[in-house]
Amino acid sequence: MKRRAGEREKSMKKKKLLEELGKDRLPYMTPVDADFHQLWKSRYSKLIFRKSDTVPEELHQMVQEAFLTLREHDCFFQDLVRIKGKDFVTPVSRILIGNPGYTYKYLNTRLFTVPWPTVGYDIKYCSPQIHDVCKALIRLNDYLHIEAVKALQNLVETKEINDTTVIDGEQNFATSLAEKESISKDESSCCVQADNYISLKNRTSYNMTLLNYMDPLQMLYLKQEPYFGMGDMAVSWHHDENLVERSTVAVYSYSCEGSAMAESDEEILKGRDPAVWHVGLKVAWDIETPGLAMPLHQGDCYLMLDDLNMTHQHCVLAGFSPRFSSTHRVADCSRGTLEYIFGQCELALQNLQTDLDSVALSLKSLETAVIKQVEEIHNEVEFEWLRQFWFQGKRYLKCTDWWLKPIAKLEEFWRKMEIMIFKV
Repeated sequence: MKRRAGEREKSMKKKKLLEELGKDRLPYMTPVDADFHQLWKSRYSKLIFRKSDTVPEELHQMVQEAFLTLREHDCFFQDLVRIKGKDFVTPVSRILIGNPGYTYKYLNTRLFTVPWPTVGYDIKYCSPQIHDVCKALIRLNDYLHIEAVKALQNLVETKEINDTTVIDGEQNFATSLAEKESISKDESSCCVQADNYISLKNRTSYNMTLLNYMDPLQMLYLKQEPYFGMGDMAVSWHHDENLVERSTVAVYSYSCEGSAMAESDEEILKGRDPAVWHVGLKVAWDIETPGLAMPLHQGDCYLMLDDLNMTHQHCVLAGFSPRFSSTHRVADCSRGTLEYIFGQCELALQNLQTDLDSVALSLKSLETAVIKQVEEIHNEVEFEWLRQFWFQGKRYLKCTDWWLKPIAKLEEFWRKMEIMIFKV
């Protein structure tokens, strides 16, 4: 209900904004405009850009080889998502890689991580190449985490974050964390408060990356950007969903020579080369502030810090060549991990008992609240996990069979809850 209300509100805001615009288009700037850097500094200061030459060459090579390996193994998949009650197939193909047992939900679709190498987990990959892919992406994840800490520290020092919970102790912690994260709990308590320690770590410790791939020249149709006239969109205007509040999103972009470059029949958009991929930003539901279109070249990175993902919207503007991206995020997994859903199952099964004489199953309590809780957990397991996995999650069997055992365990829990419901 809450999500549908949010969609209605967004739809109404979009309709109102387009009505106000009429046939006009809002202004936007790119680096060729004289006032671009002033606009960036004043209204988009929490967008941090890192050019490719600032990233270690070895890391570039590992990550770009990983992208190409995933494409060669057909491991990018278009998702079936639901928007305003209608089902759509995404123009962008994706795969989720991250912490074992984690999931990420967007537009009513749950994605299941291909687990990257993690101490304490026995993960068998379908090939050594897929293992190397996951190893490369966790290396990139670690690098972007350190870059995010440095960027947040810089924002704190320049007093651009208006967050009363950020104090001097957090700055000290950020410095040491960026160097090696070598402060122990006892040592850190001398210079930071526990709450600030947790806050900074929670906002920069990426637990997954959503990888994207699209070849624009293979697409029959791409939506046009509606507010500024920026041209073809690979991804429409949006806020990233289901993230830890005020957490940083980090993106590594790689466009490659895949399809033959085509000449644009369209009039060249002012300031934006339509052959080059861009990330577009705008202040959410604002018609006064010019938009920003930042060109993305091979190996460039950008960070969206603090509350930028809440106060602003972003889109991805297509170029001509195929493009990969790795979007690292601190997903809010309070309801999206195996640990969580197994805990829910165990809670429900507390109401099930076995008669020692007859080995028959019976319910401990018939109280309405207890029965309702079991039914809700039963539905959550079925509709949020099992159906989602067997419909789209099983595609990741091309990479690993890691999820099969926990899914089998969830199915067993579901069968027991099914028995409990029929006993009411």
